[in-house]
Amino acid sequence: MATADSGLKPLQNAMKMAKTAIQLDGENKHKEAYCEYLRTINYISHALLEEAASQIPAADSPVEQKSSSPTKTGHRRVLSDGGGELSPFLPPEVFQRLQTVASQDTSKKELTPIEEASRLNQKLKATYEARLARLTPGQAYQKTSLTLSLQRQMMENLIIAKARQDALQRKMEERRLRLQEEANRRFAASGAMTAEEQEQRVLYANVLEYEQDHDWPKQWKANMKKNPDITLVSDLVSYLLSRSDHPVVKLLRKHQYRIYNRLYPIVSKGLPQSPNMPLRPSRSIHNLLRPETQRKPISSFSTDSSLSPSHSHELNTNCDDEEAEEPQTQPTVDRENSFEDLEQFLTQLDWAPPHSGTDETGSDSEPTGDPSTQDESHVQELENKALKEHLKAIVKDIHIAIEQLLSLCLLSFECLNTASYKDLCLASIEEAFFPPLWSAIVTLFRKVHREREQAFETGMKLYRDASPRDVGVPSKLFPPDPIALQGSYPYESAVQELKLLVQDCCPQRKLECIVRTLRLICACAEEYRCLHEADSSPKTAAIGADDLLPILSFVALRCQCPQLVSECAALGEFIHEGYLIGEEGYCLTSMQSALAYVESLQTAGTHLPAHKLV
Repeated sequence: MATADSGLKPLQNAMKMAKTAIQLDGENKHKEAYCEYLRTINYISHALLEEAASQIPAADSPVEQKSSSPTKTGHRRVLSDGGGELSPFLPPEVFQRLQTVASQDTSKKELTPIEEASRLNQKLKATYEARLARLTPGQAYQKTSLTLSLQRQMMENLIIAKARQDALQRKMEERRLRLQEEANRRFAASGAMTAEEQEQRVLYANVLEYEQDHDWPKQWKANMKKNPDITLVSDLVSYLLSRSDHPVVKLLRKHQYRIYNRLYPIVSKGLPQSPNMPLRPSRSIHNLLRPETQRKPISSFSTDSSLSPSHSHELNTNCDDEEAEEPQTQPTVDRENSFEDLEQFLTQLDWAPPHSGTDETGSDSEPTGDPSTQDESHVQELENKALKEHLKAIVKDIHIAIEQLLSLCLLSFECLNTASYKDLCLASIEEAFFPPLWSAIVTLFRKVHREREQAFETGMKLYRDASPRDVGVPSKLFPPDPIALQGSYPYESAVQELKLLVQDCCPQRKLECIVRTLRLICACAEEYRCLHEADSSPKTAAIGADDLLPILSFVALRCQCPQLVSECAALGEFIHEGYLIGEEGYCLTSMQSALAYVESLQTAGTHLPAHKLV
């Protein structure tokens, strides 16, 4: 540090000290040079520490300023409607960048001839500088000779690399044309090609070109041909989707970005807050408990026509048709009044005469308000209609994207083109496709089904303390003594399992969660039935369909998750038809029926005693 001049800048001091050390090294004074090198390093370290310490206050002040005024930042993440929190959705360009980084594999990228020459020239330059540093000031001729030799070698390397690269590009272009002709022969068409057919040819040519440069596709094909084991299919597709440079993965990222880019402007606005306030007593309790209220009692799920799938479908359809007519404004009072209008409408739907259509009932019950209210209702109607159209278009795009990915995957590996292998391949593709998008997808579903979720939440609050008997569960299918559960409640294991559904990001895994929930319900019902019967040997199934739906409704109530309505609506759109035939389809249909029943509970409050109501 003694050799450092305090009047100079740190960089100049460091250069001066390094020059002194190099001179000592050139004079073969190795010990003195070594000490000078150490002093130089020590000086540079202290200078960097001082500079970093001076930068910390400057870095803290912008952070504090940004945290104090988040709405003034340049970030495109917008504030939601729910209380000033930032939207959890990244801008599309950031989403695309993160997906690209996440998909990069660890394989070594082959350098081009120009890149190889550039690296070689960097090594030559480093060698030149090291030799130049060892020359004495009197060896100027050798310095000039070394400089000219370096320039000549670097120029020769670049010229040779340019010639190699040109030859390689000509060879690659010839190969591309040859593979394109092969793809044209594979997809020969008699008439004019559509845009989809042209894109398929280009993608297949890219696959052929990729297989020319990589050996692993040939090795996997040979392994599948030698040992056509179904367990290898998932491993093959997983390995394929881990290769970021494969055309299938590039197409996957392209579709993900395109769909997210369409979702972002809609979902970044945030969800409207659920009505967490209690219902106004004039309508929520007194009207529900009035003896003169003409309502049909809802006692069980068994075979009543009001609980049939057709009736549930009509009810949901009418609710969707009428949801646009309710004013939705920012103040809490208006939102509460809108919720009361919905309750009144659904109440009238419940006791309307069979010969009168629900649409006519809804139109008759439409209150005549001032022009401003009607304008708001019209705007809300247009917004809901636009949301449904967006949802329909995005669902269609997702189906097309998955079909294209599956088609390209089967073109890449023809050994997968069997019924059983195709299902496994489709499951692997969906597991890679949906997780980055699911949060935005389900947010759009929640916007479209927000009134159904509000109805579910209302029924959930009304029946918050209800027992299984209150929702129609037979007494033999829940414990006779609730105290014996020791602080728990019936079917708790099924409730905990169902709560996990919203944590998964793949439709197939969510469907498996519903299947596990129903299996746990059956196991608990068998256990509870044995508590009532002396002979515990199971002679028949513990529950049938008429008993399952009330239990599943009780589980849905205890789950206290209105998002289940939108989640199951999304599953109905994205689950492959083949899964809707067997056990999975039965479980999903049962779950949707149970959720529809909970939604209808807001108009059936008289079925509960007063102390059960909120």
